[in-house]
Amino acid sequence: MNADSIVAKIERTVQAHRLSEGAYSRYLWQDEAGSRKMGVNEYGCADAANILYTIGRFEGDADKRACWIRTMQAMQDPETGLFHEHTHHPFHTTAHVTAALELFDARPLHPLTAMLPYRDTALLDDFLEHLDWEHKPWPQSHQGAGLFAALTITRSVDLEWQRHYFEWLDTRCDPQTGISYGTKHGQDSLPHHLYGWFHYMFNHEYARRPMPYPERMIDSCIELYDHHFEELSPCFARTCGFCEIDWVYCLNRATRQTPHRFWEAKDRLRAMSRIFVEYLEAEDETKSEPFNDLHMLFGAVCALAELQQALPGEIETSVPLKLVLDRRPFI
Repeated sequence: MNADSIVAKIERTVQAHRLSEGAYSRYLWQDEAGSRKMGVNEYGCADAANILYTIGRFEGDADKRACWIRTMQAMQDPETGLFHEHTHHPFHTTAHVTAALELFDARPLHPLTAMLPYRDTALLDDFLEHLDWEHKPWPQSHQGAGLFAALTITRSVDLEWQRHYFEWLDTRCDPQTGISYGTKHGQDSLPHHLYGWFHYMFNHEYARRPMPYPERMIDSCIELYDHHFEELSPCFARTCGFCEIDWVYCLNRATRQTPHRFWEAKDRLRAMSRIFVEYLEAEDETKSEPFNDLHMLFGAVCALAELQQALPGEIETSVPLKLVLDRRPFI
């Protein structure tokens, strides 16, 4: 499958969101409720940088890169050190913008003051324990994983703190599914637990930590694909978003740690990629609601990049795609 036409479509979409050098909107058009933050947007800027990095179109000129850096740094609240955008928890927004700045070898201007108390491992434990693992594992993971990503990217925590963080997670992972603390109690769907756990897994990958129970992760991902496909999402592999990268990443990265059901996993990834590439090829980016939201498009770009890695030689692009998670944590 040659995906160059998809890459060209993605690049056109990013350029359509450009407001000025380093300043991007998240949306091109408003929704019926008028709920969208139009104009320059934290996610618009961060996602534009992420996408251009992934497709090999990242800015190389020093003066132009400085514009990107200044635009994103100016969005930080100097008192709390956080970044804010109403669609996500501030820890997610902060981690996302901080991770985008890292692509430019830059950091936020101000300390992440609201996050720094959690360098105390007793406070960290309390914070993690009081996330809603049973009922809201997916949105709550934005906090638990975002805290780690932002603090590590800014070099605010040491190795001992990181070890403690991972040990807390690993000892609470469900050994039956290989996913999440809350799956033991079954209060939310397994796909939602997977999508939350994905955020902790990319932190594991960044830190070169082993995935807890990779065999069970593979079993869960294959079971979901084979028997609960519609539960993954109503339009799984036929829209832009993050469900696809969450499933693809967890399954593919687990196969790197165990030979368990290796070829079965590859078969599922291959089958999913065909559906996904066909969707991306057919979508009209000028009218598409998923393409309108640059954050959702970024999720799709991540999935395409991970599939290219997972299936060598099967998804071709003139410039190989580079998943931002292989450089630093958080999407």
